[in-house]
Amino acid sequence: MLAREYATIRPAAIRLNYGVQRSDRGGAAVRAIAALPALTGSWREPGGGLQLSTSQAFQFNRRALEMPELQLASPLKREARILNMAELGKALTELDSPPVKALMVYNSNPAAIAPNQNLVLRGLRRADLFTVVLEQFQTDTADYADIVLPCTTFLEHKDVYLAYGHYHLQLAEPAVAPRGEARSNVEIFRALAGRMGFEEPCFRESEDEMIGALLNSGHPFLEGITLGRLQAEYSVRLNLSPPGEAFLPFAKGGFGTASGKCEFGAETLDYTPSPESRLGNPELRRKYPLELISSKNDDSMNSTFGYRAGVDADTSVLILHPEDAAPRHIVSGDRVRVYNDRGSLLLKAEVNTKVMAGVARAPSVRWPKRSIDGRNANALTPDRLADIGGGPVFYSCLVEVERCGD
Repeated sequence: MLAREYATIRPAAIRLNYGVQRSDRGGAAVRAIAALPALTGSWREPGGGLQLSTSQAFQFNRRALEMPELQLASPLKREARILNMAELGKALTELDSPPVKALMVYNSNPAAIAPNQNLVLRGLRRADLFTVVLEQFQTDTADYADIVLPCTTFLEHKDVYLAYGHYHLQLAEPAVAPRGEARSNVEIFRALAGRMGFEEPCFRESEDEMIGALLNSGHPFLEGITLGRLQAEYSVRLNLSPPGEAFLPFAKGGFGTASGKCEFGAETLDYTPSPESRLGNPELRRKYPLELISSKNDDSMNSTFGYRAGVDADTSVLILHPEDAAPRHIVSGDRVRVYNDRGSLLLKAEVNTKVMAGVARAPSVRWPKRSIDGRNANALTPDRLADIGGGPVFYSCLVEVERCGD
């Protein structure tokens, strides 16, 4: 029924959201889904096709801000080592030649959001690790910091915003003055560069100069969009198509391949189940028969609002199907222990049909410090990497659940 409707209704669009790729075979799954609008020809029609994010349309001059050439100006005279944050626990506990001796955290809360949490926390507890955290709140990560630097919220500094779901570039002016001694990330790094003796002009650029450099990419999508225009209009649509015409980038090819066509590569799309799934390793499945999905909580933004009592309550539950709860003698309100070889945590059971049998859901991301055992669902998630792109595989996670009291 779904296949027939999708193939015949016009226009047809697929909204592919973040989540499908958070598994061992997530890349292959996204590839297969992305092939569907090419098969049906829906890229030719306004309102047809597929969308994950519109962010790649914002063709900024990122190199002007990232300045990768400055790596060679360091005393090491080489490119910096790049580590995958999904493997932070391994980086802090296993990496050598050289080991990681300093960690600077901004716009993140890895003690809560990174996979294989117990390994991450073990790394953060290292006595020889110097950790600096830029924050507005005393997060779980800030608890491990040697120095916490107060930084501004988005309401207190100037910035430009691209988008995930539309094509408007937006300028944000500060709505309120910074509180206390808070500084923006840009100010903090600029001041650090000065104290460390960096003399390159880029380390003295103002926010306006940085925004101007970012917009000066020469790409037609950004042509005529300047800081002055953003200051006057605040929101400006990218130059994707002439006024009144639909934006159809793939109507006549343009897929970025040698042929310009969508090349399916179907011979590489054979699906191999994740070893940590209902179709994976049978022995592991017998030991841990439930698939844990730690999908985002409706009223959260990752771990940003975890200090709020309402958000903490929403992220302190484990949702089970009645068919899985009954043989374990679990009813709603019971305290349950969720565990696998990586760790365990305590949650409150919520038994209903919001999940399928064989699946358990722990809404994320809870602040571990607010739980009675100092853990959240990432105490269970693996730090393996997905098949394409090296992303985390939060949703390839097998667990067992047991009742442990009221």
